[in-house]
Amino acid sequence: MEEAGAAPAPALAELRADECYADFFREDFDVKAYTSQSIHQAVIAEQLAKLAQGISQLDKELHLQVVARHEDLLAQATGIESLEGVLQMMQTRIGALQSTVDRIKVKIVDPYNKIVSRTAQLAKLQAACDLLRRIIRILYLSKRLQGQLQGGSREITKAAQSLNELDYLSQGVDLSGIEVIENDLLFIARARLEVENQAKRLLEQGVETQNPTQVGTALQVFYNLGTLKDTIANVVDGYCTVLEENIKNALDIKVLTQPSQTVTRGGPGRAAMPTPGNTAAFRAALWTNMEKLMDQICAACGQVQHLQKVLAKKRDPVSHVCFIEEIVKDGQSDILYKFWTAVTQTLSSQFQSATDSSMFLKQAFEGEYPKLLRLYNDLWKRLQQYSQNIQRNFNTSGTTDLFAELQQMEEDAQDIFMQKNEDYDPEKALKDSLQQYEAAYLSKSLSRLFDPINLVFPPGGRNPPSSDELDSIIKTIASELNVAAVDPDLSLAVAKNVAKTIQLFGVKSEQLLSTQGDASQVIGPLTEGQRRNVAVVNSLYKLHQAVLKVITSQSSFPAAAEQTVTTALKAVHDLMGSAVQPLLNSVGDSVEAIIITMHQEDFSGSLSSSGKPDVPCSLYMKELQGFIARVMSDYFRHFECFDFVFDNTEAMAQRAIELFIRHASLIRPLGEGGKMRLAADFAQMELAVAPLCRRVSDLGKSYRQLRSFRPLLFQTSEHIASSPALGEVIPFSIILQFLFTRAPPELKSPFQRAEWSIARYSQWLDDHPAEKDRLALIRGALEAYVQSVRTREGKEFAPVYPIMVQLLQKAMSTLQ
Repeated sequence: MEEAGAAPAPALAELRADECYADFFREDFDVKAYTSQSIHQAVIAEQLAKLAQGISQLDKELHLQVVARHEDLLAQATGIESLEGVLQMMQTRIGALQSTVDRIKVKIVDPYNKIVSRTAQLAKLQAACDLLRRIIRILYLSKRLQGQLQGGSREITKAAQSLNELDYLSQGVDLSGIEVIENDLLFIARARLEVENQAKRLLEQGVETQNPTQVGTALQVFYNLGTLKDTIANVVDGYCTVLEENIKNALDIKVLTQPSQTVTRGGPGRAAMPTPGNTAAFRAALWTNMEKLMDQICAACGQVQHLQKVLAKKRDPVSHVCFIEEIVKDGQSDILYKFWTAVTQTLSSQFQSATDSSMFLKQAFEGEYPKLLRLYNDLWKRLQQYSQNIQRNFNTSGTTDLFAELQQMEEDAQDIFMQKNEDYDPEKALKDSLQQYEAAYLSKSLSRLFDPINLVFPPGGRNPPSSDELDSIIKTIASELNVAAVDPDLSLAVAKNVAKTIQLFGVKSEQLLSTQGDASQVIGPLTEGQRRNVAVVNSLYKLHQAVLKVITSQSSFPAAAEQTVTTALKAVHDLMGSAVQPLLNSVGDSVEAIIITMHQEDFSGSLSSSGKPDVPCSLYMKELQGFIARVMSDYFRHFECFDFVFDNTEAMAQRAIELFIRHASLIRPLGEGGKMRLAADFAQMELAVAPLCRRVSDLGKSYRQLRSFRPLLFQTSEHIASSPALGEVIPFSIILQFLFTRAPPELKSPFQRAEWSIARYSQWLDDHPAEKDRLALIRGALEAYVQSVRTREGKEFAPVYPIMVQLLQKAMSTLQ
């Protein structure tokens, strides 16, 4: 009723407001619950009257609504009749459509069923035809296979091709129960086994006899059968298994000790070990087994190499696929790499387990490691030689119909024994199984080298080793180097041990050296400390020369090993120098002290009437000659290393000449008689230093200075300034010092201007060897002279001054 008007009628509002009708407006109104409630409250009559009144009101309201909306209600009634007509028409058309669909269905279903049936028939016919074609082809191939099998090994590859096609025909179909080909299928299975066995025999025979034709034929058979990859893997695994068994047998301690056990059988569970008297027999048996094992490994490697070479050259004549590509595809390694990796790993593991379980095996391998290493090196050389030979044979073979041409680089790349890979070193992989024995051997070798040295240098000892003891040390060194000569790497490792041995000898010898004050005295005869130092130096020298001789006598001694030992010998040579240096320093200081006493003698005298000096040489020169002769006879003649002594004393002779010329140039005043005596001293100086060197002329620049300076004593200053010896042989600073002697007293020498003693000035010259510094000091003396002349207002300079200035300028220009 609310939908008929905009607002509820007043009667309806009253009904809503009345509590008696409230229950009827609820959504969950229940008639039974309302009735039972009214009966329970005993107000039935009243409720009925109230309901009758409400119904009456509703009827009135409905009547009013119908009257008010009469036209609308009529219009709706008419619309309903029209709708019924439309629905009737739609129903009729739906019925017509249904009948049409039924007629179409009848026309489609029957053809569809026929199509399904015919399609199934066609599929069966096609399957039957395919099966018939397969049967026909199988019958044909079976007949052809019979003929090919009768052809023997010549037709074996064609038989394998036929078998491969028969396998293809049998894939995806069930041929069991077909009587017409049952016998053929049995024959084919037998034929396949026969062909496989024949190909295996052919492969084994071809690999053993190194016949590439037989190997290539067998590989073609397996390729045609589709089992090439698996067959090659089985062959390589077979070689690995056989070698593993060979390694176990070679290292079997029971087999090695069997001769000794046949004499005295032990009880059950007794450990197998050689008896003390049979150790030599055990070692001999072991090395015989090792040689056999190397032969077996070499033979197996040769067969695998040959197999790989054929694989690398052989191509299928139909598809032109190289067989090696079939093996290494999918990122797998080639067979030689796989085989070699397996062999080296087996060697490492078997050697480890064998030596862990037998102390005698371990001692044999550690004690005679070079022998074991030589076997390994020989094996490696044989493998490389075999690789070269097999390559040469393949390149010169005339079987071009069987082998395809490959580039040389491609072939070499396939052989790990010919060309090492950056990521894999096959030789290192082989020798990895020896690392633990090498370490133990080197440790024992070092002990053998150290033992004689520790023996000849006992704690608290004060004497160096005797000649016999040194010979023992040298023999040990030579023995270790000779034994290690089987391998360059081992030679280098042992050379390092020898270097350590030489270092130990040096350390022990250094501890014997006397460093007290008496070790450097040059006044009296040899002291005990000096005698011991001489003996130590002689001992070091003998060791140095003997080891040097051992090295040079080594054939094919690695350069790195020679460098290692040479470096250690240089340290010995340096130690010899350190040992004699205190004595050399004392002699040098004494020589300088004697030379400097020339300034205590008078060289200012005039020339005698005879024109010759009164004495052949000065007193200081006589003293110097006597001192040097005594030093050489009392001290240095006891050294047996003459070349070493002369190398050191020649430097001392050069120093003596340098000091002599320096102090001779500083003598003031120098008269004509003094010049004659000084000239005689120059001649005597050659005799004085002669004992210090092999030949005086070997002293080089010092000798030339001595010879060049002597004539300058009698030349004029102008001639001296133009002398060709100036600058090249005799330094400018020496000549300038000498020219001071011809100047008046006012032109003071540099040391006089500085108020130094001659000894201090000589020390300053030693501390400033640079010509620039010395010339600067001389220039200062000349400038001071100029200032003094100007101060006293002198009229002219000394005649020698301009010559000295000119010479100084020339000297400074040469420095720039």
